[in-house]
Amino acid sequence: MKTIYLFIALCMTTFTNAQLKPVVYNDGNQKLNGFAAVPAKPNKNKPGILILPAWKGISNHSKEVAQELADLGYYAFIADIYGEGNYPANTQEAGKQAGYYKNNYEAYQKRISLALEQLIKSGAEADNIVMIGYCFGGTGVLEAARSGMPVRGVVSFHGGLGKDASRPDNIINTKVLVLHGADDPHVSEKEIEAFQKEMDNSKADWQMIYYSGAVHAFTEKEAGNDNSKGAAYNEKADKRSWQHFMLFLKEVLK
Repeated sequence: MKTIYLFIALCMTTFTNAQLKPVVYNDGNQKLNGFAAVPAKPNKNKPGILILPAWKGISNHSKEVAQELADLGYYAFIADIYGEGNYPANTQEAGKQAGYYKNNYEAYQKRISLALEQLIKSGAEADNIVMIGYCFGGTGVLEAARSGMPVRGVVSFHGGLGKDASRPDNIINTKVLVLHGADDPHVSEKEIEAFQKEMDNSKADWQMIYYSGAVHAFTEKEAGNDNSKGAAYNEKADKRSWQHFMLFLKEVLK
């Protein structure tokens, strides 16, 4: 009997993993390697979720998120921001790569836009999309909102919030949800205040939710559980932020 159950479990695992497919696309001569997760049973109106990964690029965590969303009936696509030949091998390289796109936000916005096109090509309805991002990717979804990308909402999980003060505060029409660790040492109070002022100036429909005891990277199990390092997994914050994300999807998607 146990053998039968094991066989069924293996079959289900194989079926699940088969849904996540590599997708090659390009930014000029730069080859990009994203991943698409197509639901076996799409939700009504074919909603899509674009996922912007953290500073080290596409990870097991972003793949798990894409798969879980596909299992829930959403089309999902994981963006490749850096491109083949530029993937960070360590945190120093990740910081350098992420820093480049933070400083060259128009290049970041372009890479996000190209990934959005791939999500639509995979089957998602162009007018029924939400964008989510983790850490560096959380910064990216805010850049998408600032640039006026045609998405119904953006969600930042423990992302950077700031932009250069010399940049104007443009009108933001998409809804914004920021999920933030209350003890995150990488986002200063000054940055938070500036972000909230920007959202108000931009006439954005925005929310910001804090999770007590959570620092940076609270959804990332690979970050360990030592808050003193400034980045650590927090199971309670991880689960709560996911539920807040699910509520947001129900509100903004058709």
